[in-house]
Amino acid sequence: MNSEIIISLEHVTKRYKVGDGDFTALSDINLQFKKGEFAGLVGPSGSGKTTLLNIIGSLDSPTEGKAIVMGKNISALSHKESAMLRNYHIGFIFQVYNLMPVYTVFENVEFSLILQNKSAAERKKAVMESLDWVGIADMANKKPSKLSGGEGQRVAIARAMVKRPDILLADEPTANLDAKNAHAILQTMKALNKELNTTFLFSTHDEKVMGYLDRMIHLEDGKIREDEIIPHKLSV
Repeated sequence: MNSEIIISLEHVTKRYKVGDGDFTALSDINLQFKKGEFAGLVGPSGSGKTTLLNIIGSLDSPTEGKAIVMGKNISALSHKESAMLRNYHIGFIFQVYNLMPVYTVFENVEFSLILQNKSAAERKKAVMESLDWVGIADMANKKPSKLSGGEGQRVAIARAMVKRPDILLADEPTANLDAKNAHAILQTMKALNKELNTTFLFSTHDEKVMGYLDRMIHLEDGKIREDEIIPHKLSV
């Protein structure tokens, strides 16, 4: 990990209209993340974890304050600029894999590279390399319906990593996995973090995930309760 700050949140507040009033999902969040961090937003449901991930991922914008991601002010981006930021710099992994059932594993992973206008040869090389990273290169021609839960999540990781993003956002990525598969997935993510220096940021309340994190930001009622550096980390 180097000292380059690639995510900076300055007094970020997010409110939503609810009936005649407002609901404050995030309140005065100040955070920075460096290139290569392996960090997590932890806390109970409703604490603001997913809202914060969505802002960092340019899927939403703050009501107040600034979110600067890869040098871009999220609030100032057009729809097209937000899409470009996501297409080239940010990968997403969700608890629901969101694989396209009519396409093969290869085609699911390839899709984001088509959006980048990569050549067929470039796409093939990158997709097979990505599938190899997560140990499922032999499943390239399978359809998602033929995969186990752990295999489906590996495809989701490969799809997120195929474009070698600077930032990977993972929202409860182990929620639908048993303990064995969860640890295997987390070890894969940790290895990719080390190999590619990608910044991983999780939203989770899963203790298995917490055991792999180098840093935990504890959220409660939309506020930071504690920002904790973990001195003892699991190795892969």
